[in-house]
Formats: sequence, structure tokens, C-alpha cells
Amino acid sequence: MSDTDDAGGRRNKVARLVDEYDLGGVGDELEARWTATGDAHTSLRDLAEEFNRRLVETRLDEAGVRLSVGELTAVVGLLTGEEETAADRMQLRRRLEREGVDVDALDRDVVSYQAVRSYLRDHRGAEYERDSDDRAGTAARAIGKLRGRLVAVTESKLRALRQTPALTLGEFQVLVDVGVLCTDCGSRYGVTELLSAGGCDCEANAAPESSGPDGGSGEGQR
Repeated sequence: MSDTDDAGGRRNKVARLVDEYDLGGVGDELEARWTATGDAHTSLRDLAEEFNRRLVETRLDEAGVRLSVGELTAVVGLLTGEEETAADRMQLRRRLEREGVDVDALDRDVVSYQAVRSYLRDHRGAEYERDSDDRAGTAARAIGKLRGRLVAVTESKLRALRQTPALTLGEFQVLVDVGVLCTDCGSRYGVTELLSAGGCDCEANAAPESSGPDGGSGEGQR
């Protein structure tokens, strides 16, 4: 379905913004990524975040403002009310206003995941059929995206603090590793490795029944 007015005459917000921000092709991209299955599927929340990022990038480009990836993430967080503290939001807002960005207009334009869902389902008639056999993959993707968000927010905070007397820090890289320890078998895995493997070492370490005369059992250590 093309990005035209809804049958009821009221313009869908996302469809309107696609036109206003000259984001041709974004509607097809959103639909394709949402309706895809397996690793290609993207959640409504992530689609909303990426759509908002494009809105912000477009307005900042128009104002000639160039930001790092971490700073751009912070601006999106400012507008959606996520991550940033009240002091951070005020500081960021003032900076954008000094650069000539209409923060209030941009704030009105950002969308929620519900708006993206309405756009895809009601406006474009798209449907997503879940792949019930891909629960581990879905969990791995969700954890990976949260890890990426944590890295971006941490980077943004450290870069901001580095501009003040509170922190002395050279060029840096934020590293986030998520590990899992099974307290039953003692095995340790990275969370992605664990999900890919399908489990820990408990089954491998289970003592098999022995038919030998001593009734002993073997040890199954990795």
C-alpha cells in the first residue's frame, strides 16, 4: 500500500512524516523488516527508534549540525524521554536550540512503537507472522540490541564527562560482555554462545548408568 491518506480521511502520522521529511522508500523498508522472519525480523520498538533517528538526522542536517553516534542516540533519548536525566535533557536542548534546531517541532514529530504498528497494520495492511521455532534467536537479538544501547549510552555519558573536570580520559572504547554461569554444572558461556549451543554442560556432565561390576559412573567433563 502506498503512503496516502487513510480511508477515514485522517492522515496517519508516520505516513505524513515520511512525506514531510522526504523519506521516500522508508515505508517499504519498515514493512519488509517487520514482516520478515528469523534474523531478518525487526521489532516495532526498534523500527520506531530507527525511524526517529532518521527524523533527527534529517533536521540536524538541515541545520548543519554534526553529531557523533553517541550524541545522536542521546538526542533521540531526549525526545523520547529515555535514558537521559533532566539535567542532561536541558543541556542538550539548549545546545540544539543554539544551533538553530526547532526542538519543540522535532519533539512533536517523534513517534512511538504504537504509531509504527498502526502505520504498518492499519495504513499499509501488513501483518507479521511469528516464527515460533526461533525463540532462542529472538532472545539473542533482543539481548544484542540492549547491549548496543548500553554501549551507546555509556559512550555518550563518558564523552560528556570528559569535557568537564570530573573525568580525565583519552580516546576510549566501551566493551560490554554478558556471561552466564550455570551453578549446577559450573560451565561458563557468553550469552550468545549459550543460546547458539542450545544449553549448558548439565546434560553432558550427567553421570551415565554403568553396567560394570563396580557400579561406577564415568565423568563427562568438557
